[in-house]
Amino acid sequence: MGFIAIGGDELLVTLVPVAVYWLYSGMYEVLGSSKALAKYRLHSRRDEETKNMASKKDVVKGVLLQQAIQAAISVAVLKLTGSEQDGVIDVKSGGRSQPSRAASSFLDTAARFAVAMVVLDAWQYFMHRMMHSSRYMYRRFHSWHHRVVAPYAFAAQYNHPVDGVLTETLSGAVAFLASGMGPRAAAAFFMFATVKGIDDHCGVLVPWNPLHAVFRDNNTAYHDVHHQLGGGRRNFSQPFFVIWDRLLGTYAGYTVEERHGGGLQVRIVKDHA
Repeated sequence: MGFIAIGGDELLVTLVPVAVYWLYSGMYEVLGSSKALAKYRLHSRRDEETKNMASKKDVVKGVLLQQAIQAAISVAVLKLTGSEQDGVIDVKSGGRSQPSRAASSFLDTAARFAVAMVVLDAWQYFMHRMMHSSRYMYRRFHSWHHRVVAPYAFAAQYNHPVDGVLTETLSGAVAFLASGMGPRAAAAFFMFATVKGIDDHCGVLVPWNPLHAVFRDNNTAYHDVHHQLGGGRRNFSQPFFVIWDRLLGTYAGYTVEERHGGGLQVRIVKDHA
């Protein structure tokens, strides 16, 4: 029964990113039609209704299923690794002063975040590319995600369950294990990755979005290229960097132009690979 019992750390890692997902994507859904954001939309509301092959009801059900599977796997990983606390630095700090221990703890957590980001990016790039390279894997699993041709915020985690586990859940588990971060740091990291993933799919390219400023090479316009009919074999990188696309020749540049009738549109630069 000890394995079944769920502690506070497990709840933090599994439920907080889910809550953040629906709150943050819900904000986009509510504000997406406002006049303030309408001019930054990459797809109109009509595009979302007419171009997408999955209804919003199906998207919600699909995302909730993936999050349930992801939560179960996350709890299992935490239980099996025995991760109960983040205080590794404090245990080894000896006679250090409190500010010194705090600085060391911050630097340690930042380093683990960096490792997790690199590992998550690498796993997702190669798994994502494999999903497109294998006709069977694409048709049977990954094509679910591409039913959403005009991306919007709460469709970010809409995947076939197998695709969701292989590409997203396992990438998170491997990043967690490789970085050695504790559950509380992991909860913060997964919240960060969740928000970034939503921003990549939100379809709203606002100039004041801090994540678009920090990750200006990998933003919602960059990922919009991948969802276009001519971009399915380009711009696999997600959610942070574009290094693998650039190194392995799958990078596609783009331009952002004003769309007739209002808003913005992304055009692929064909010879920019």
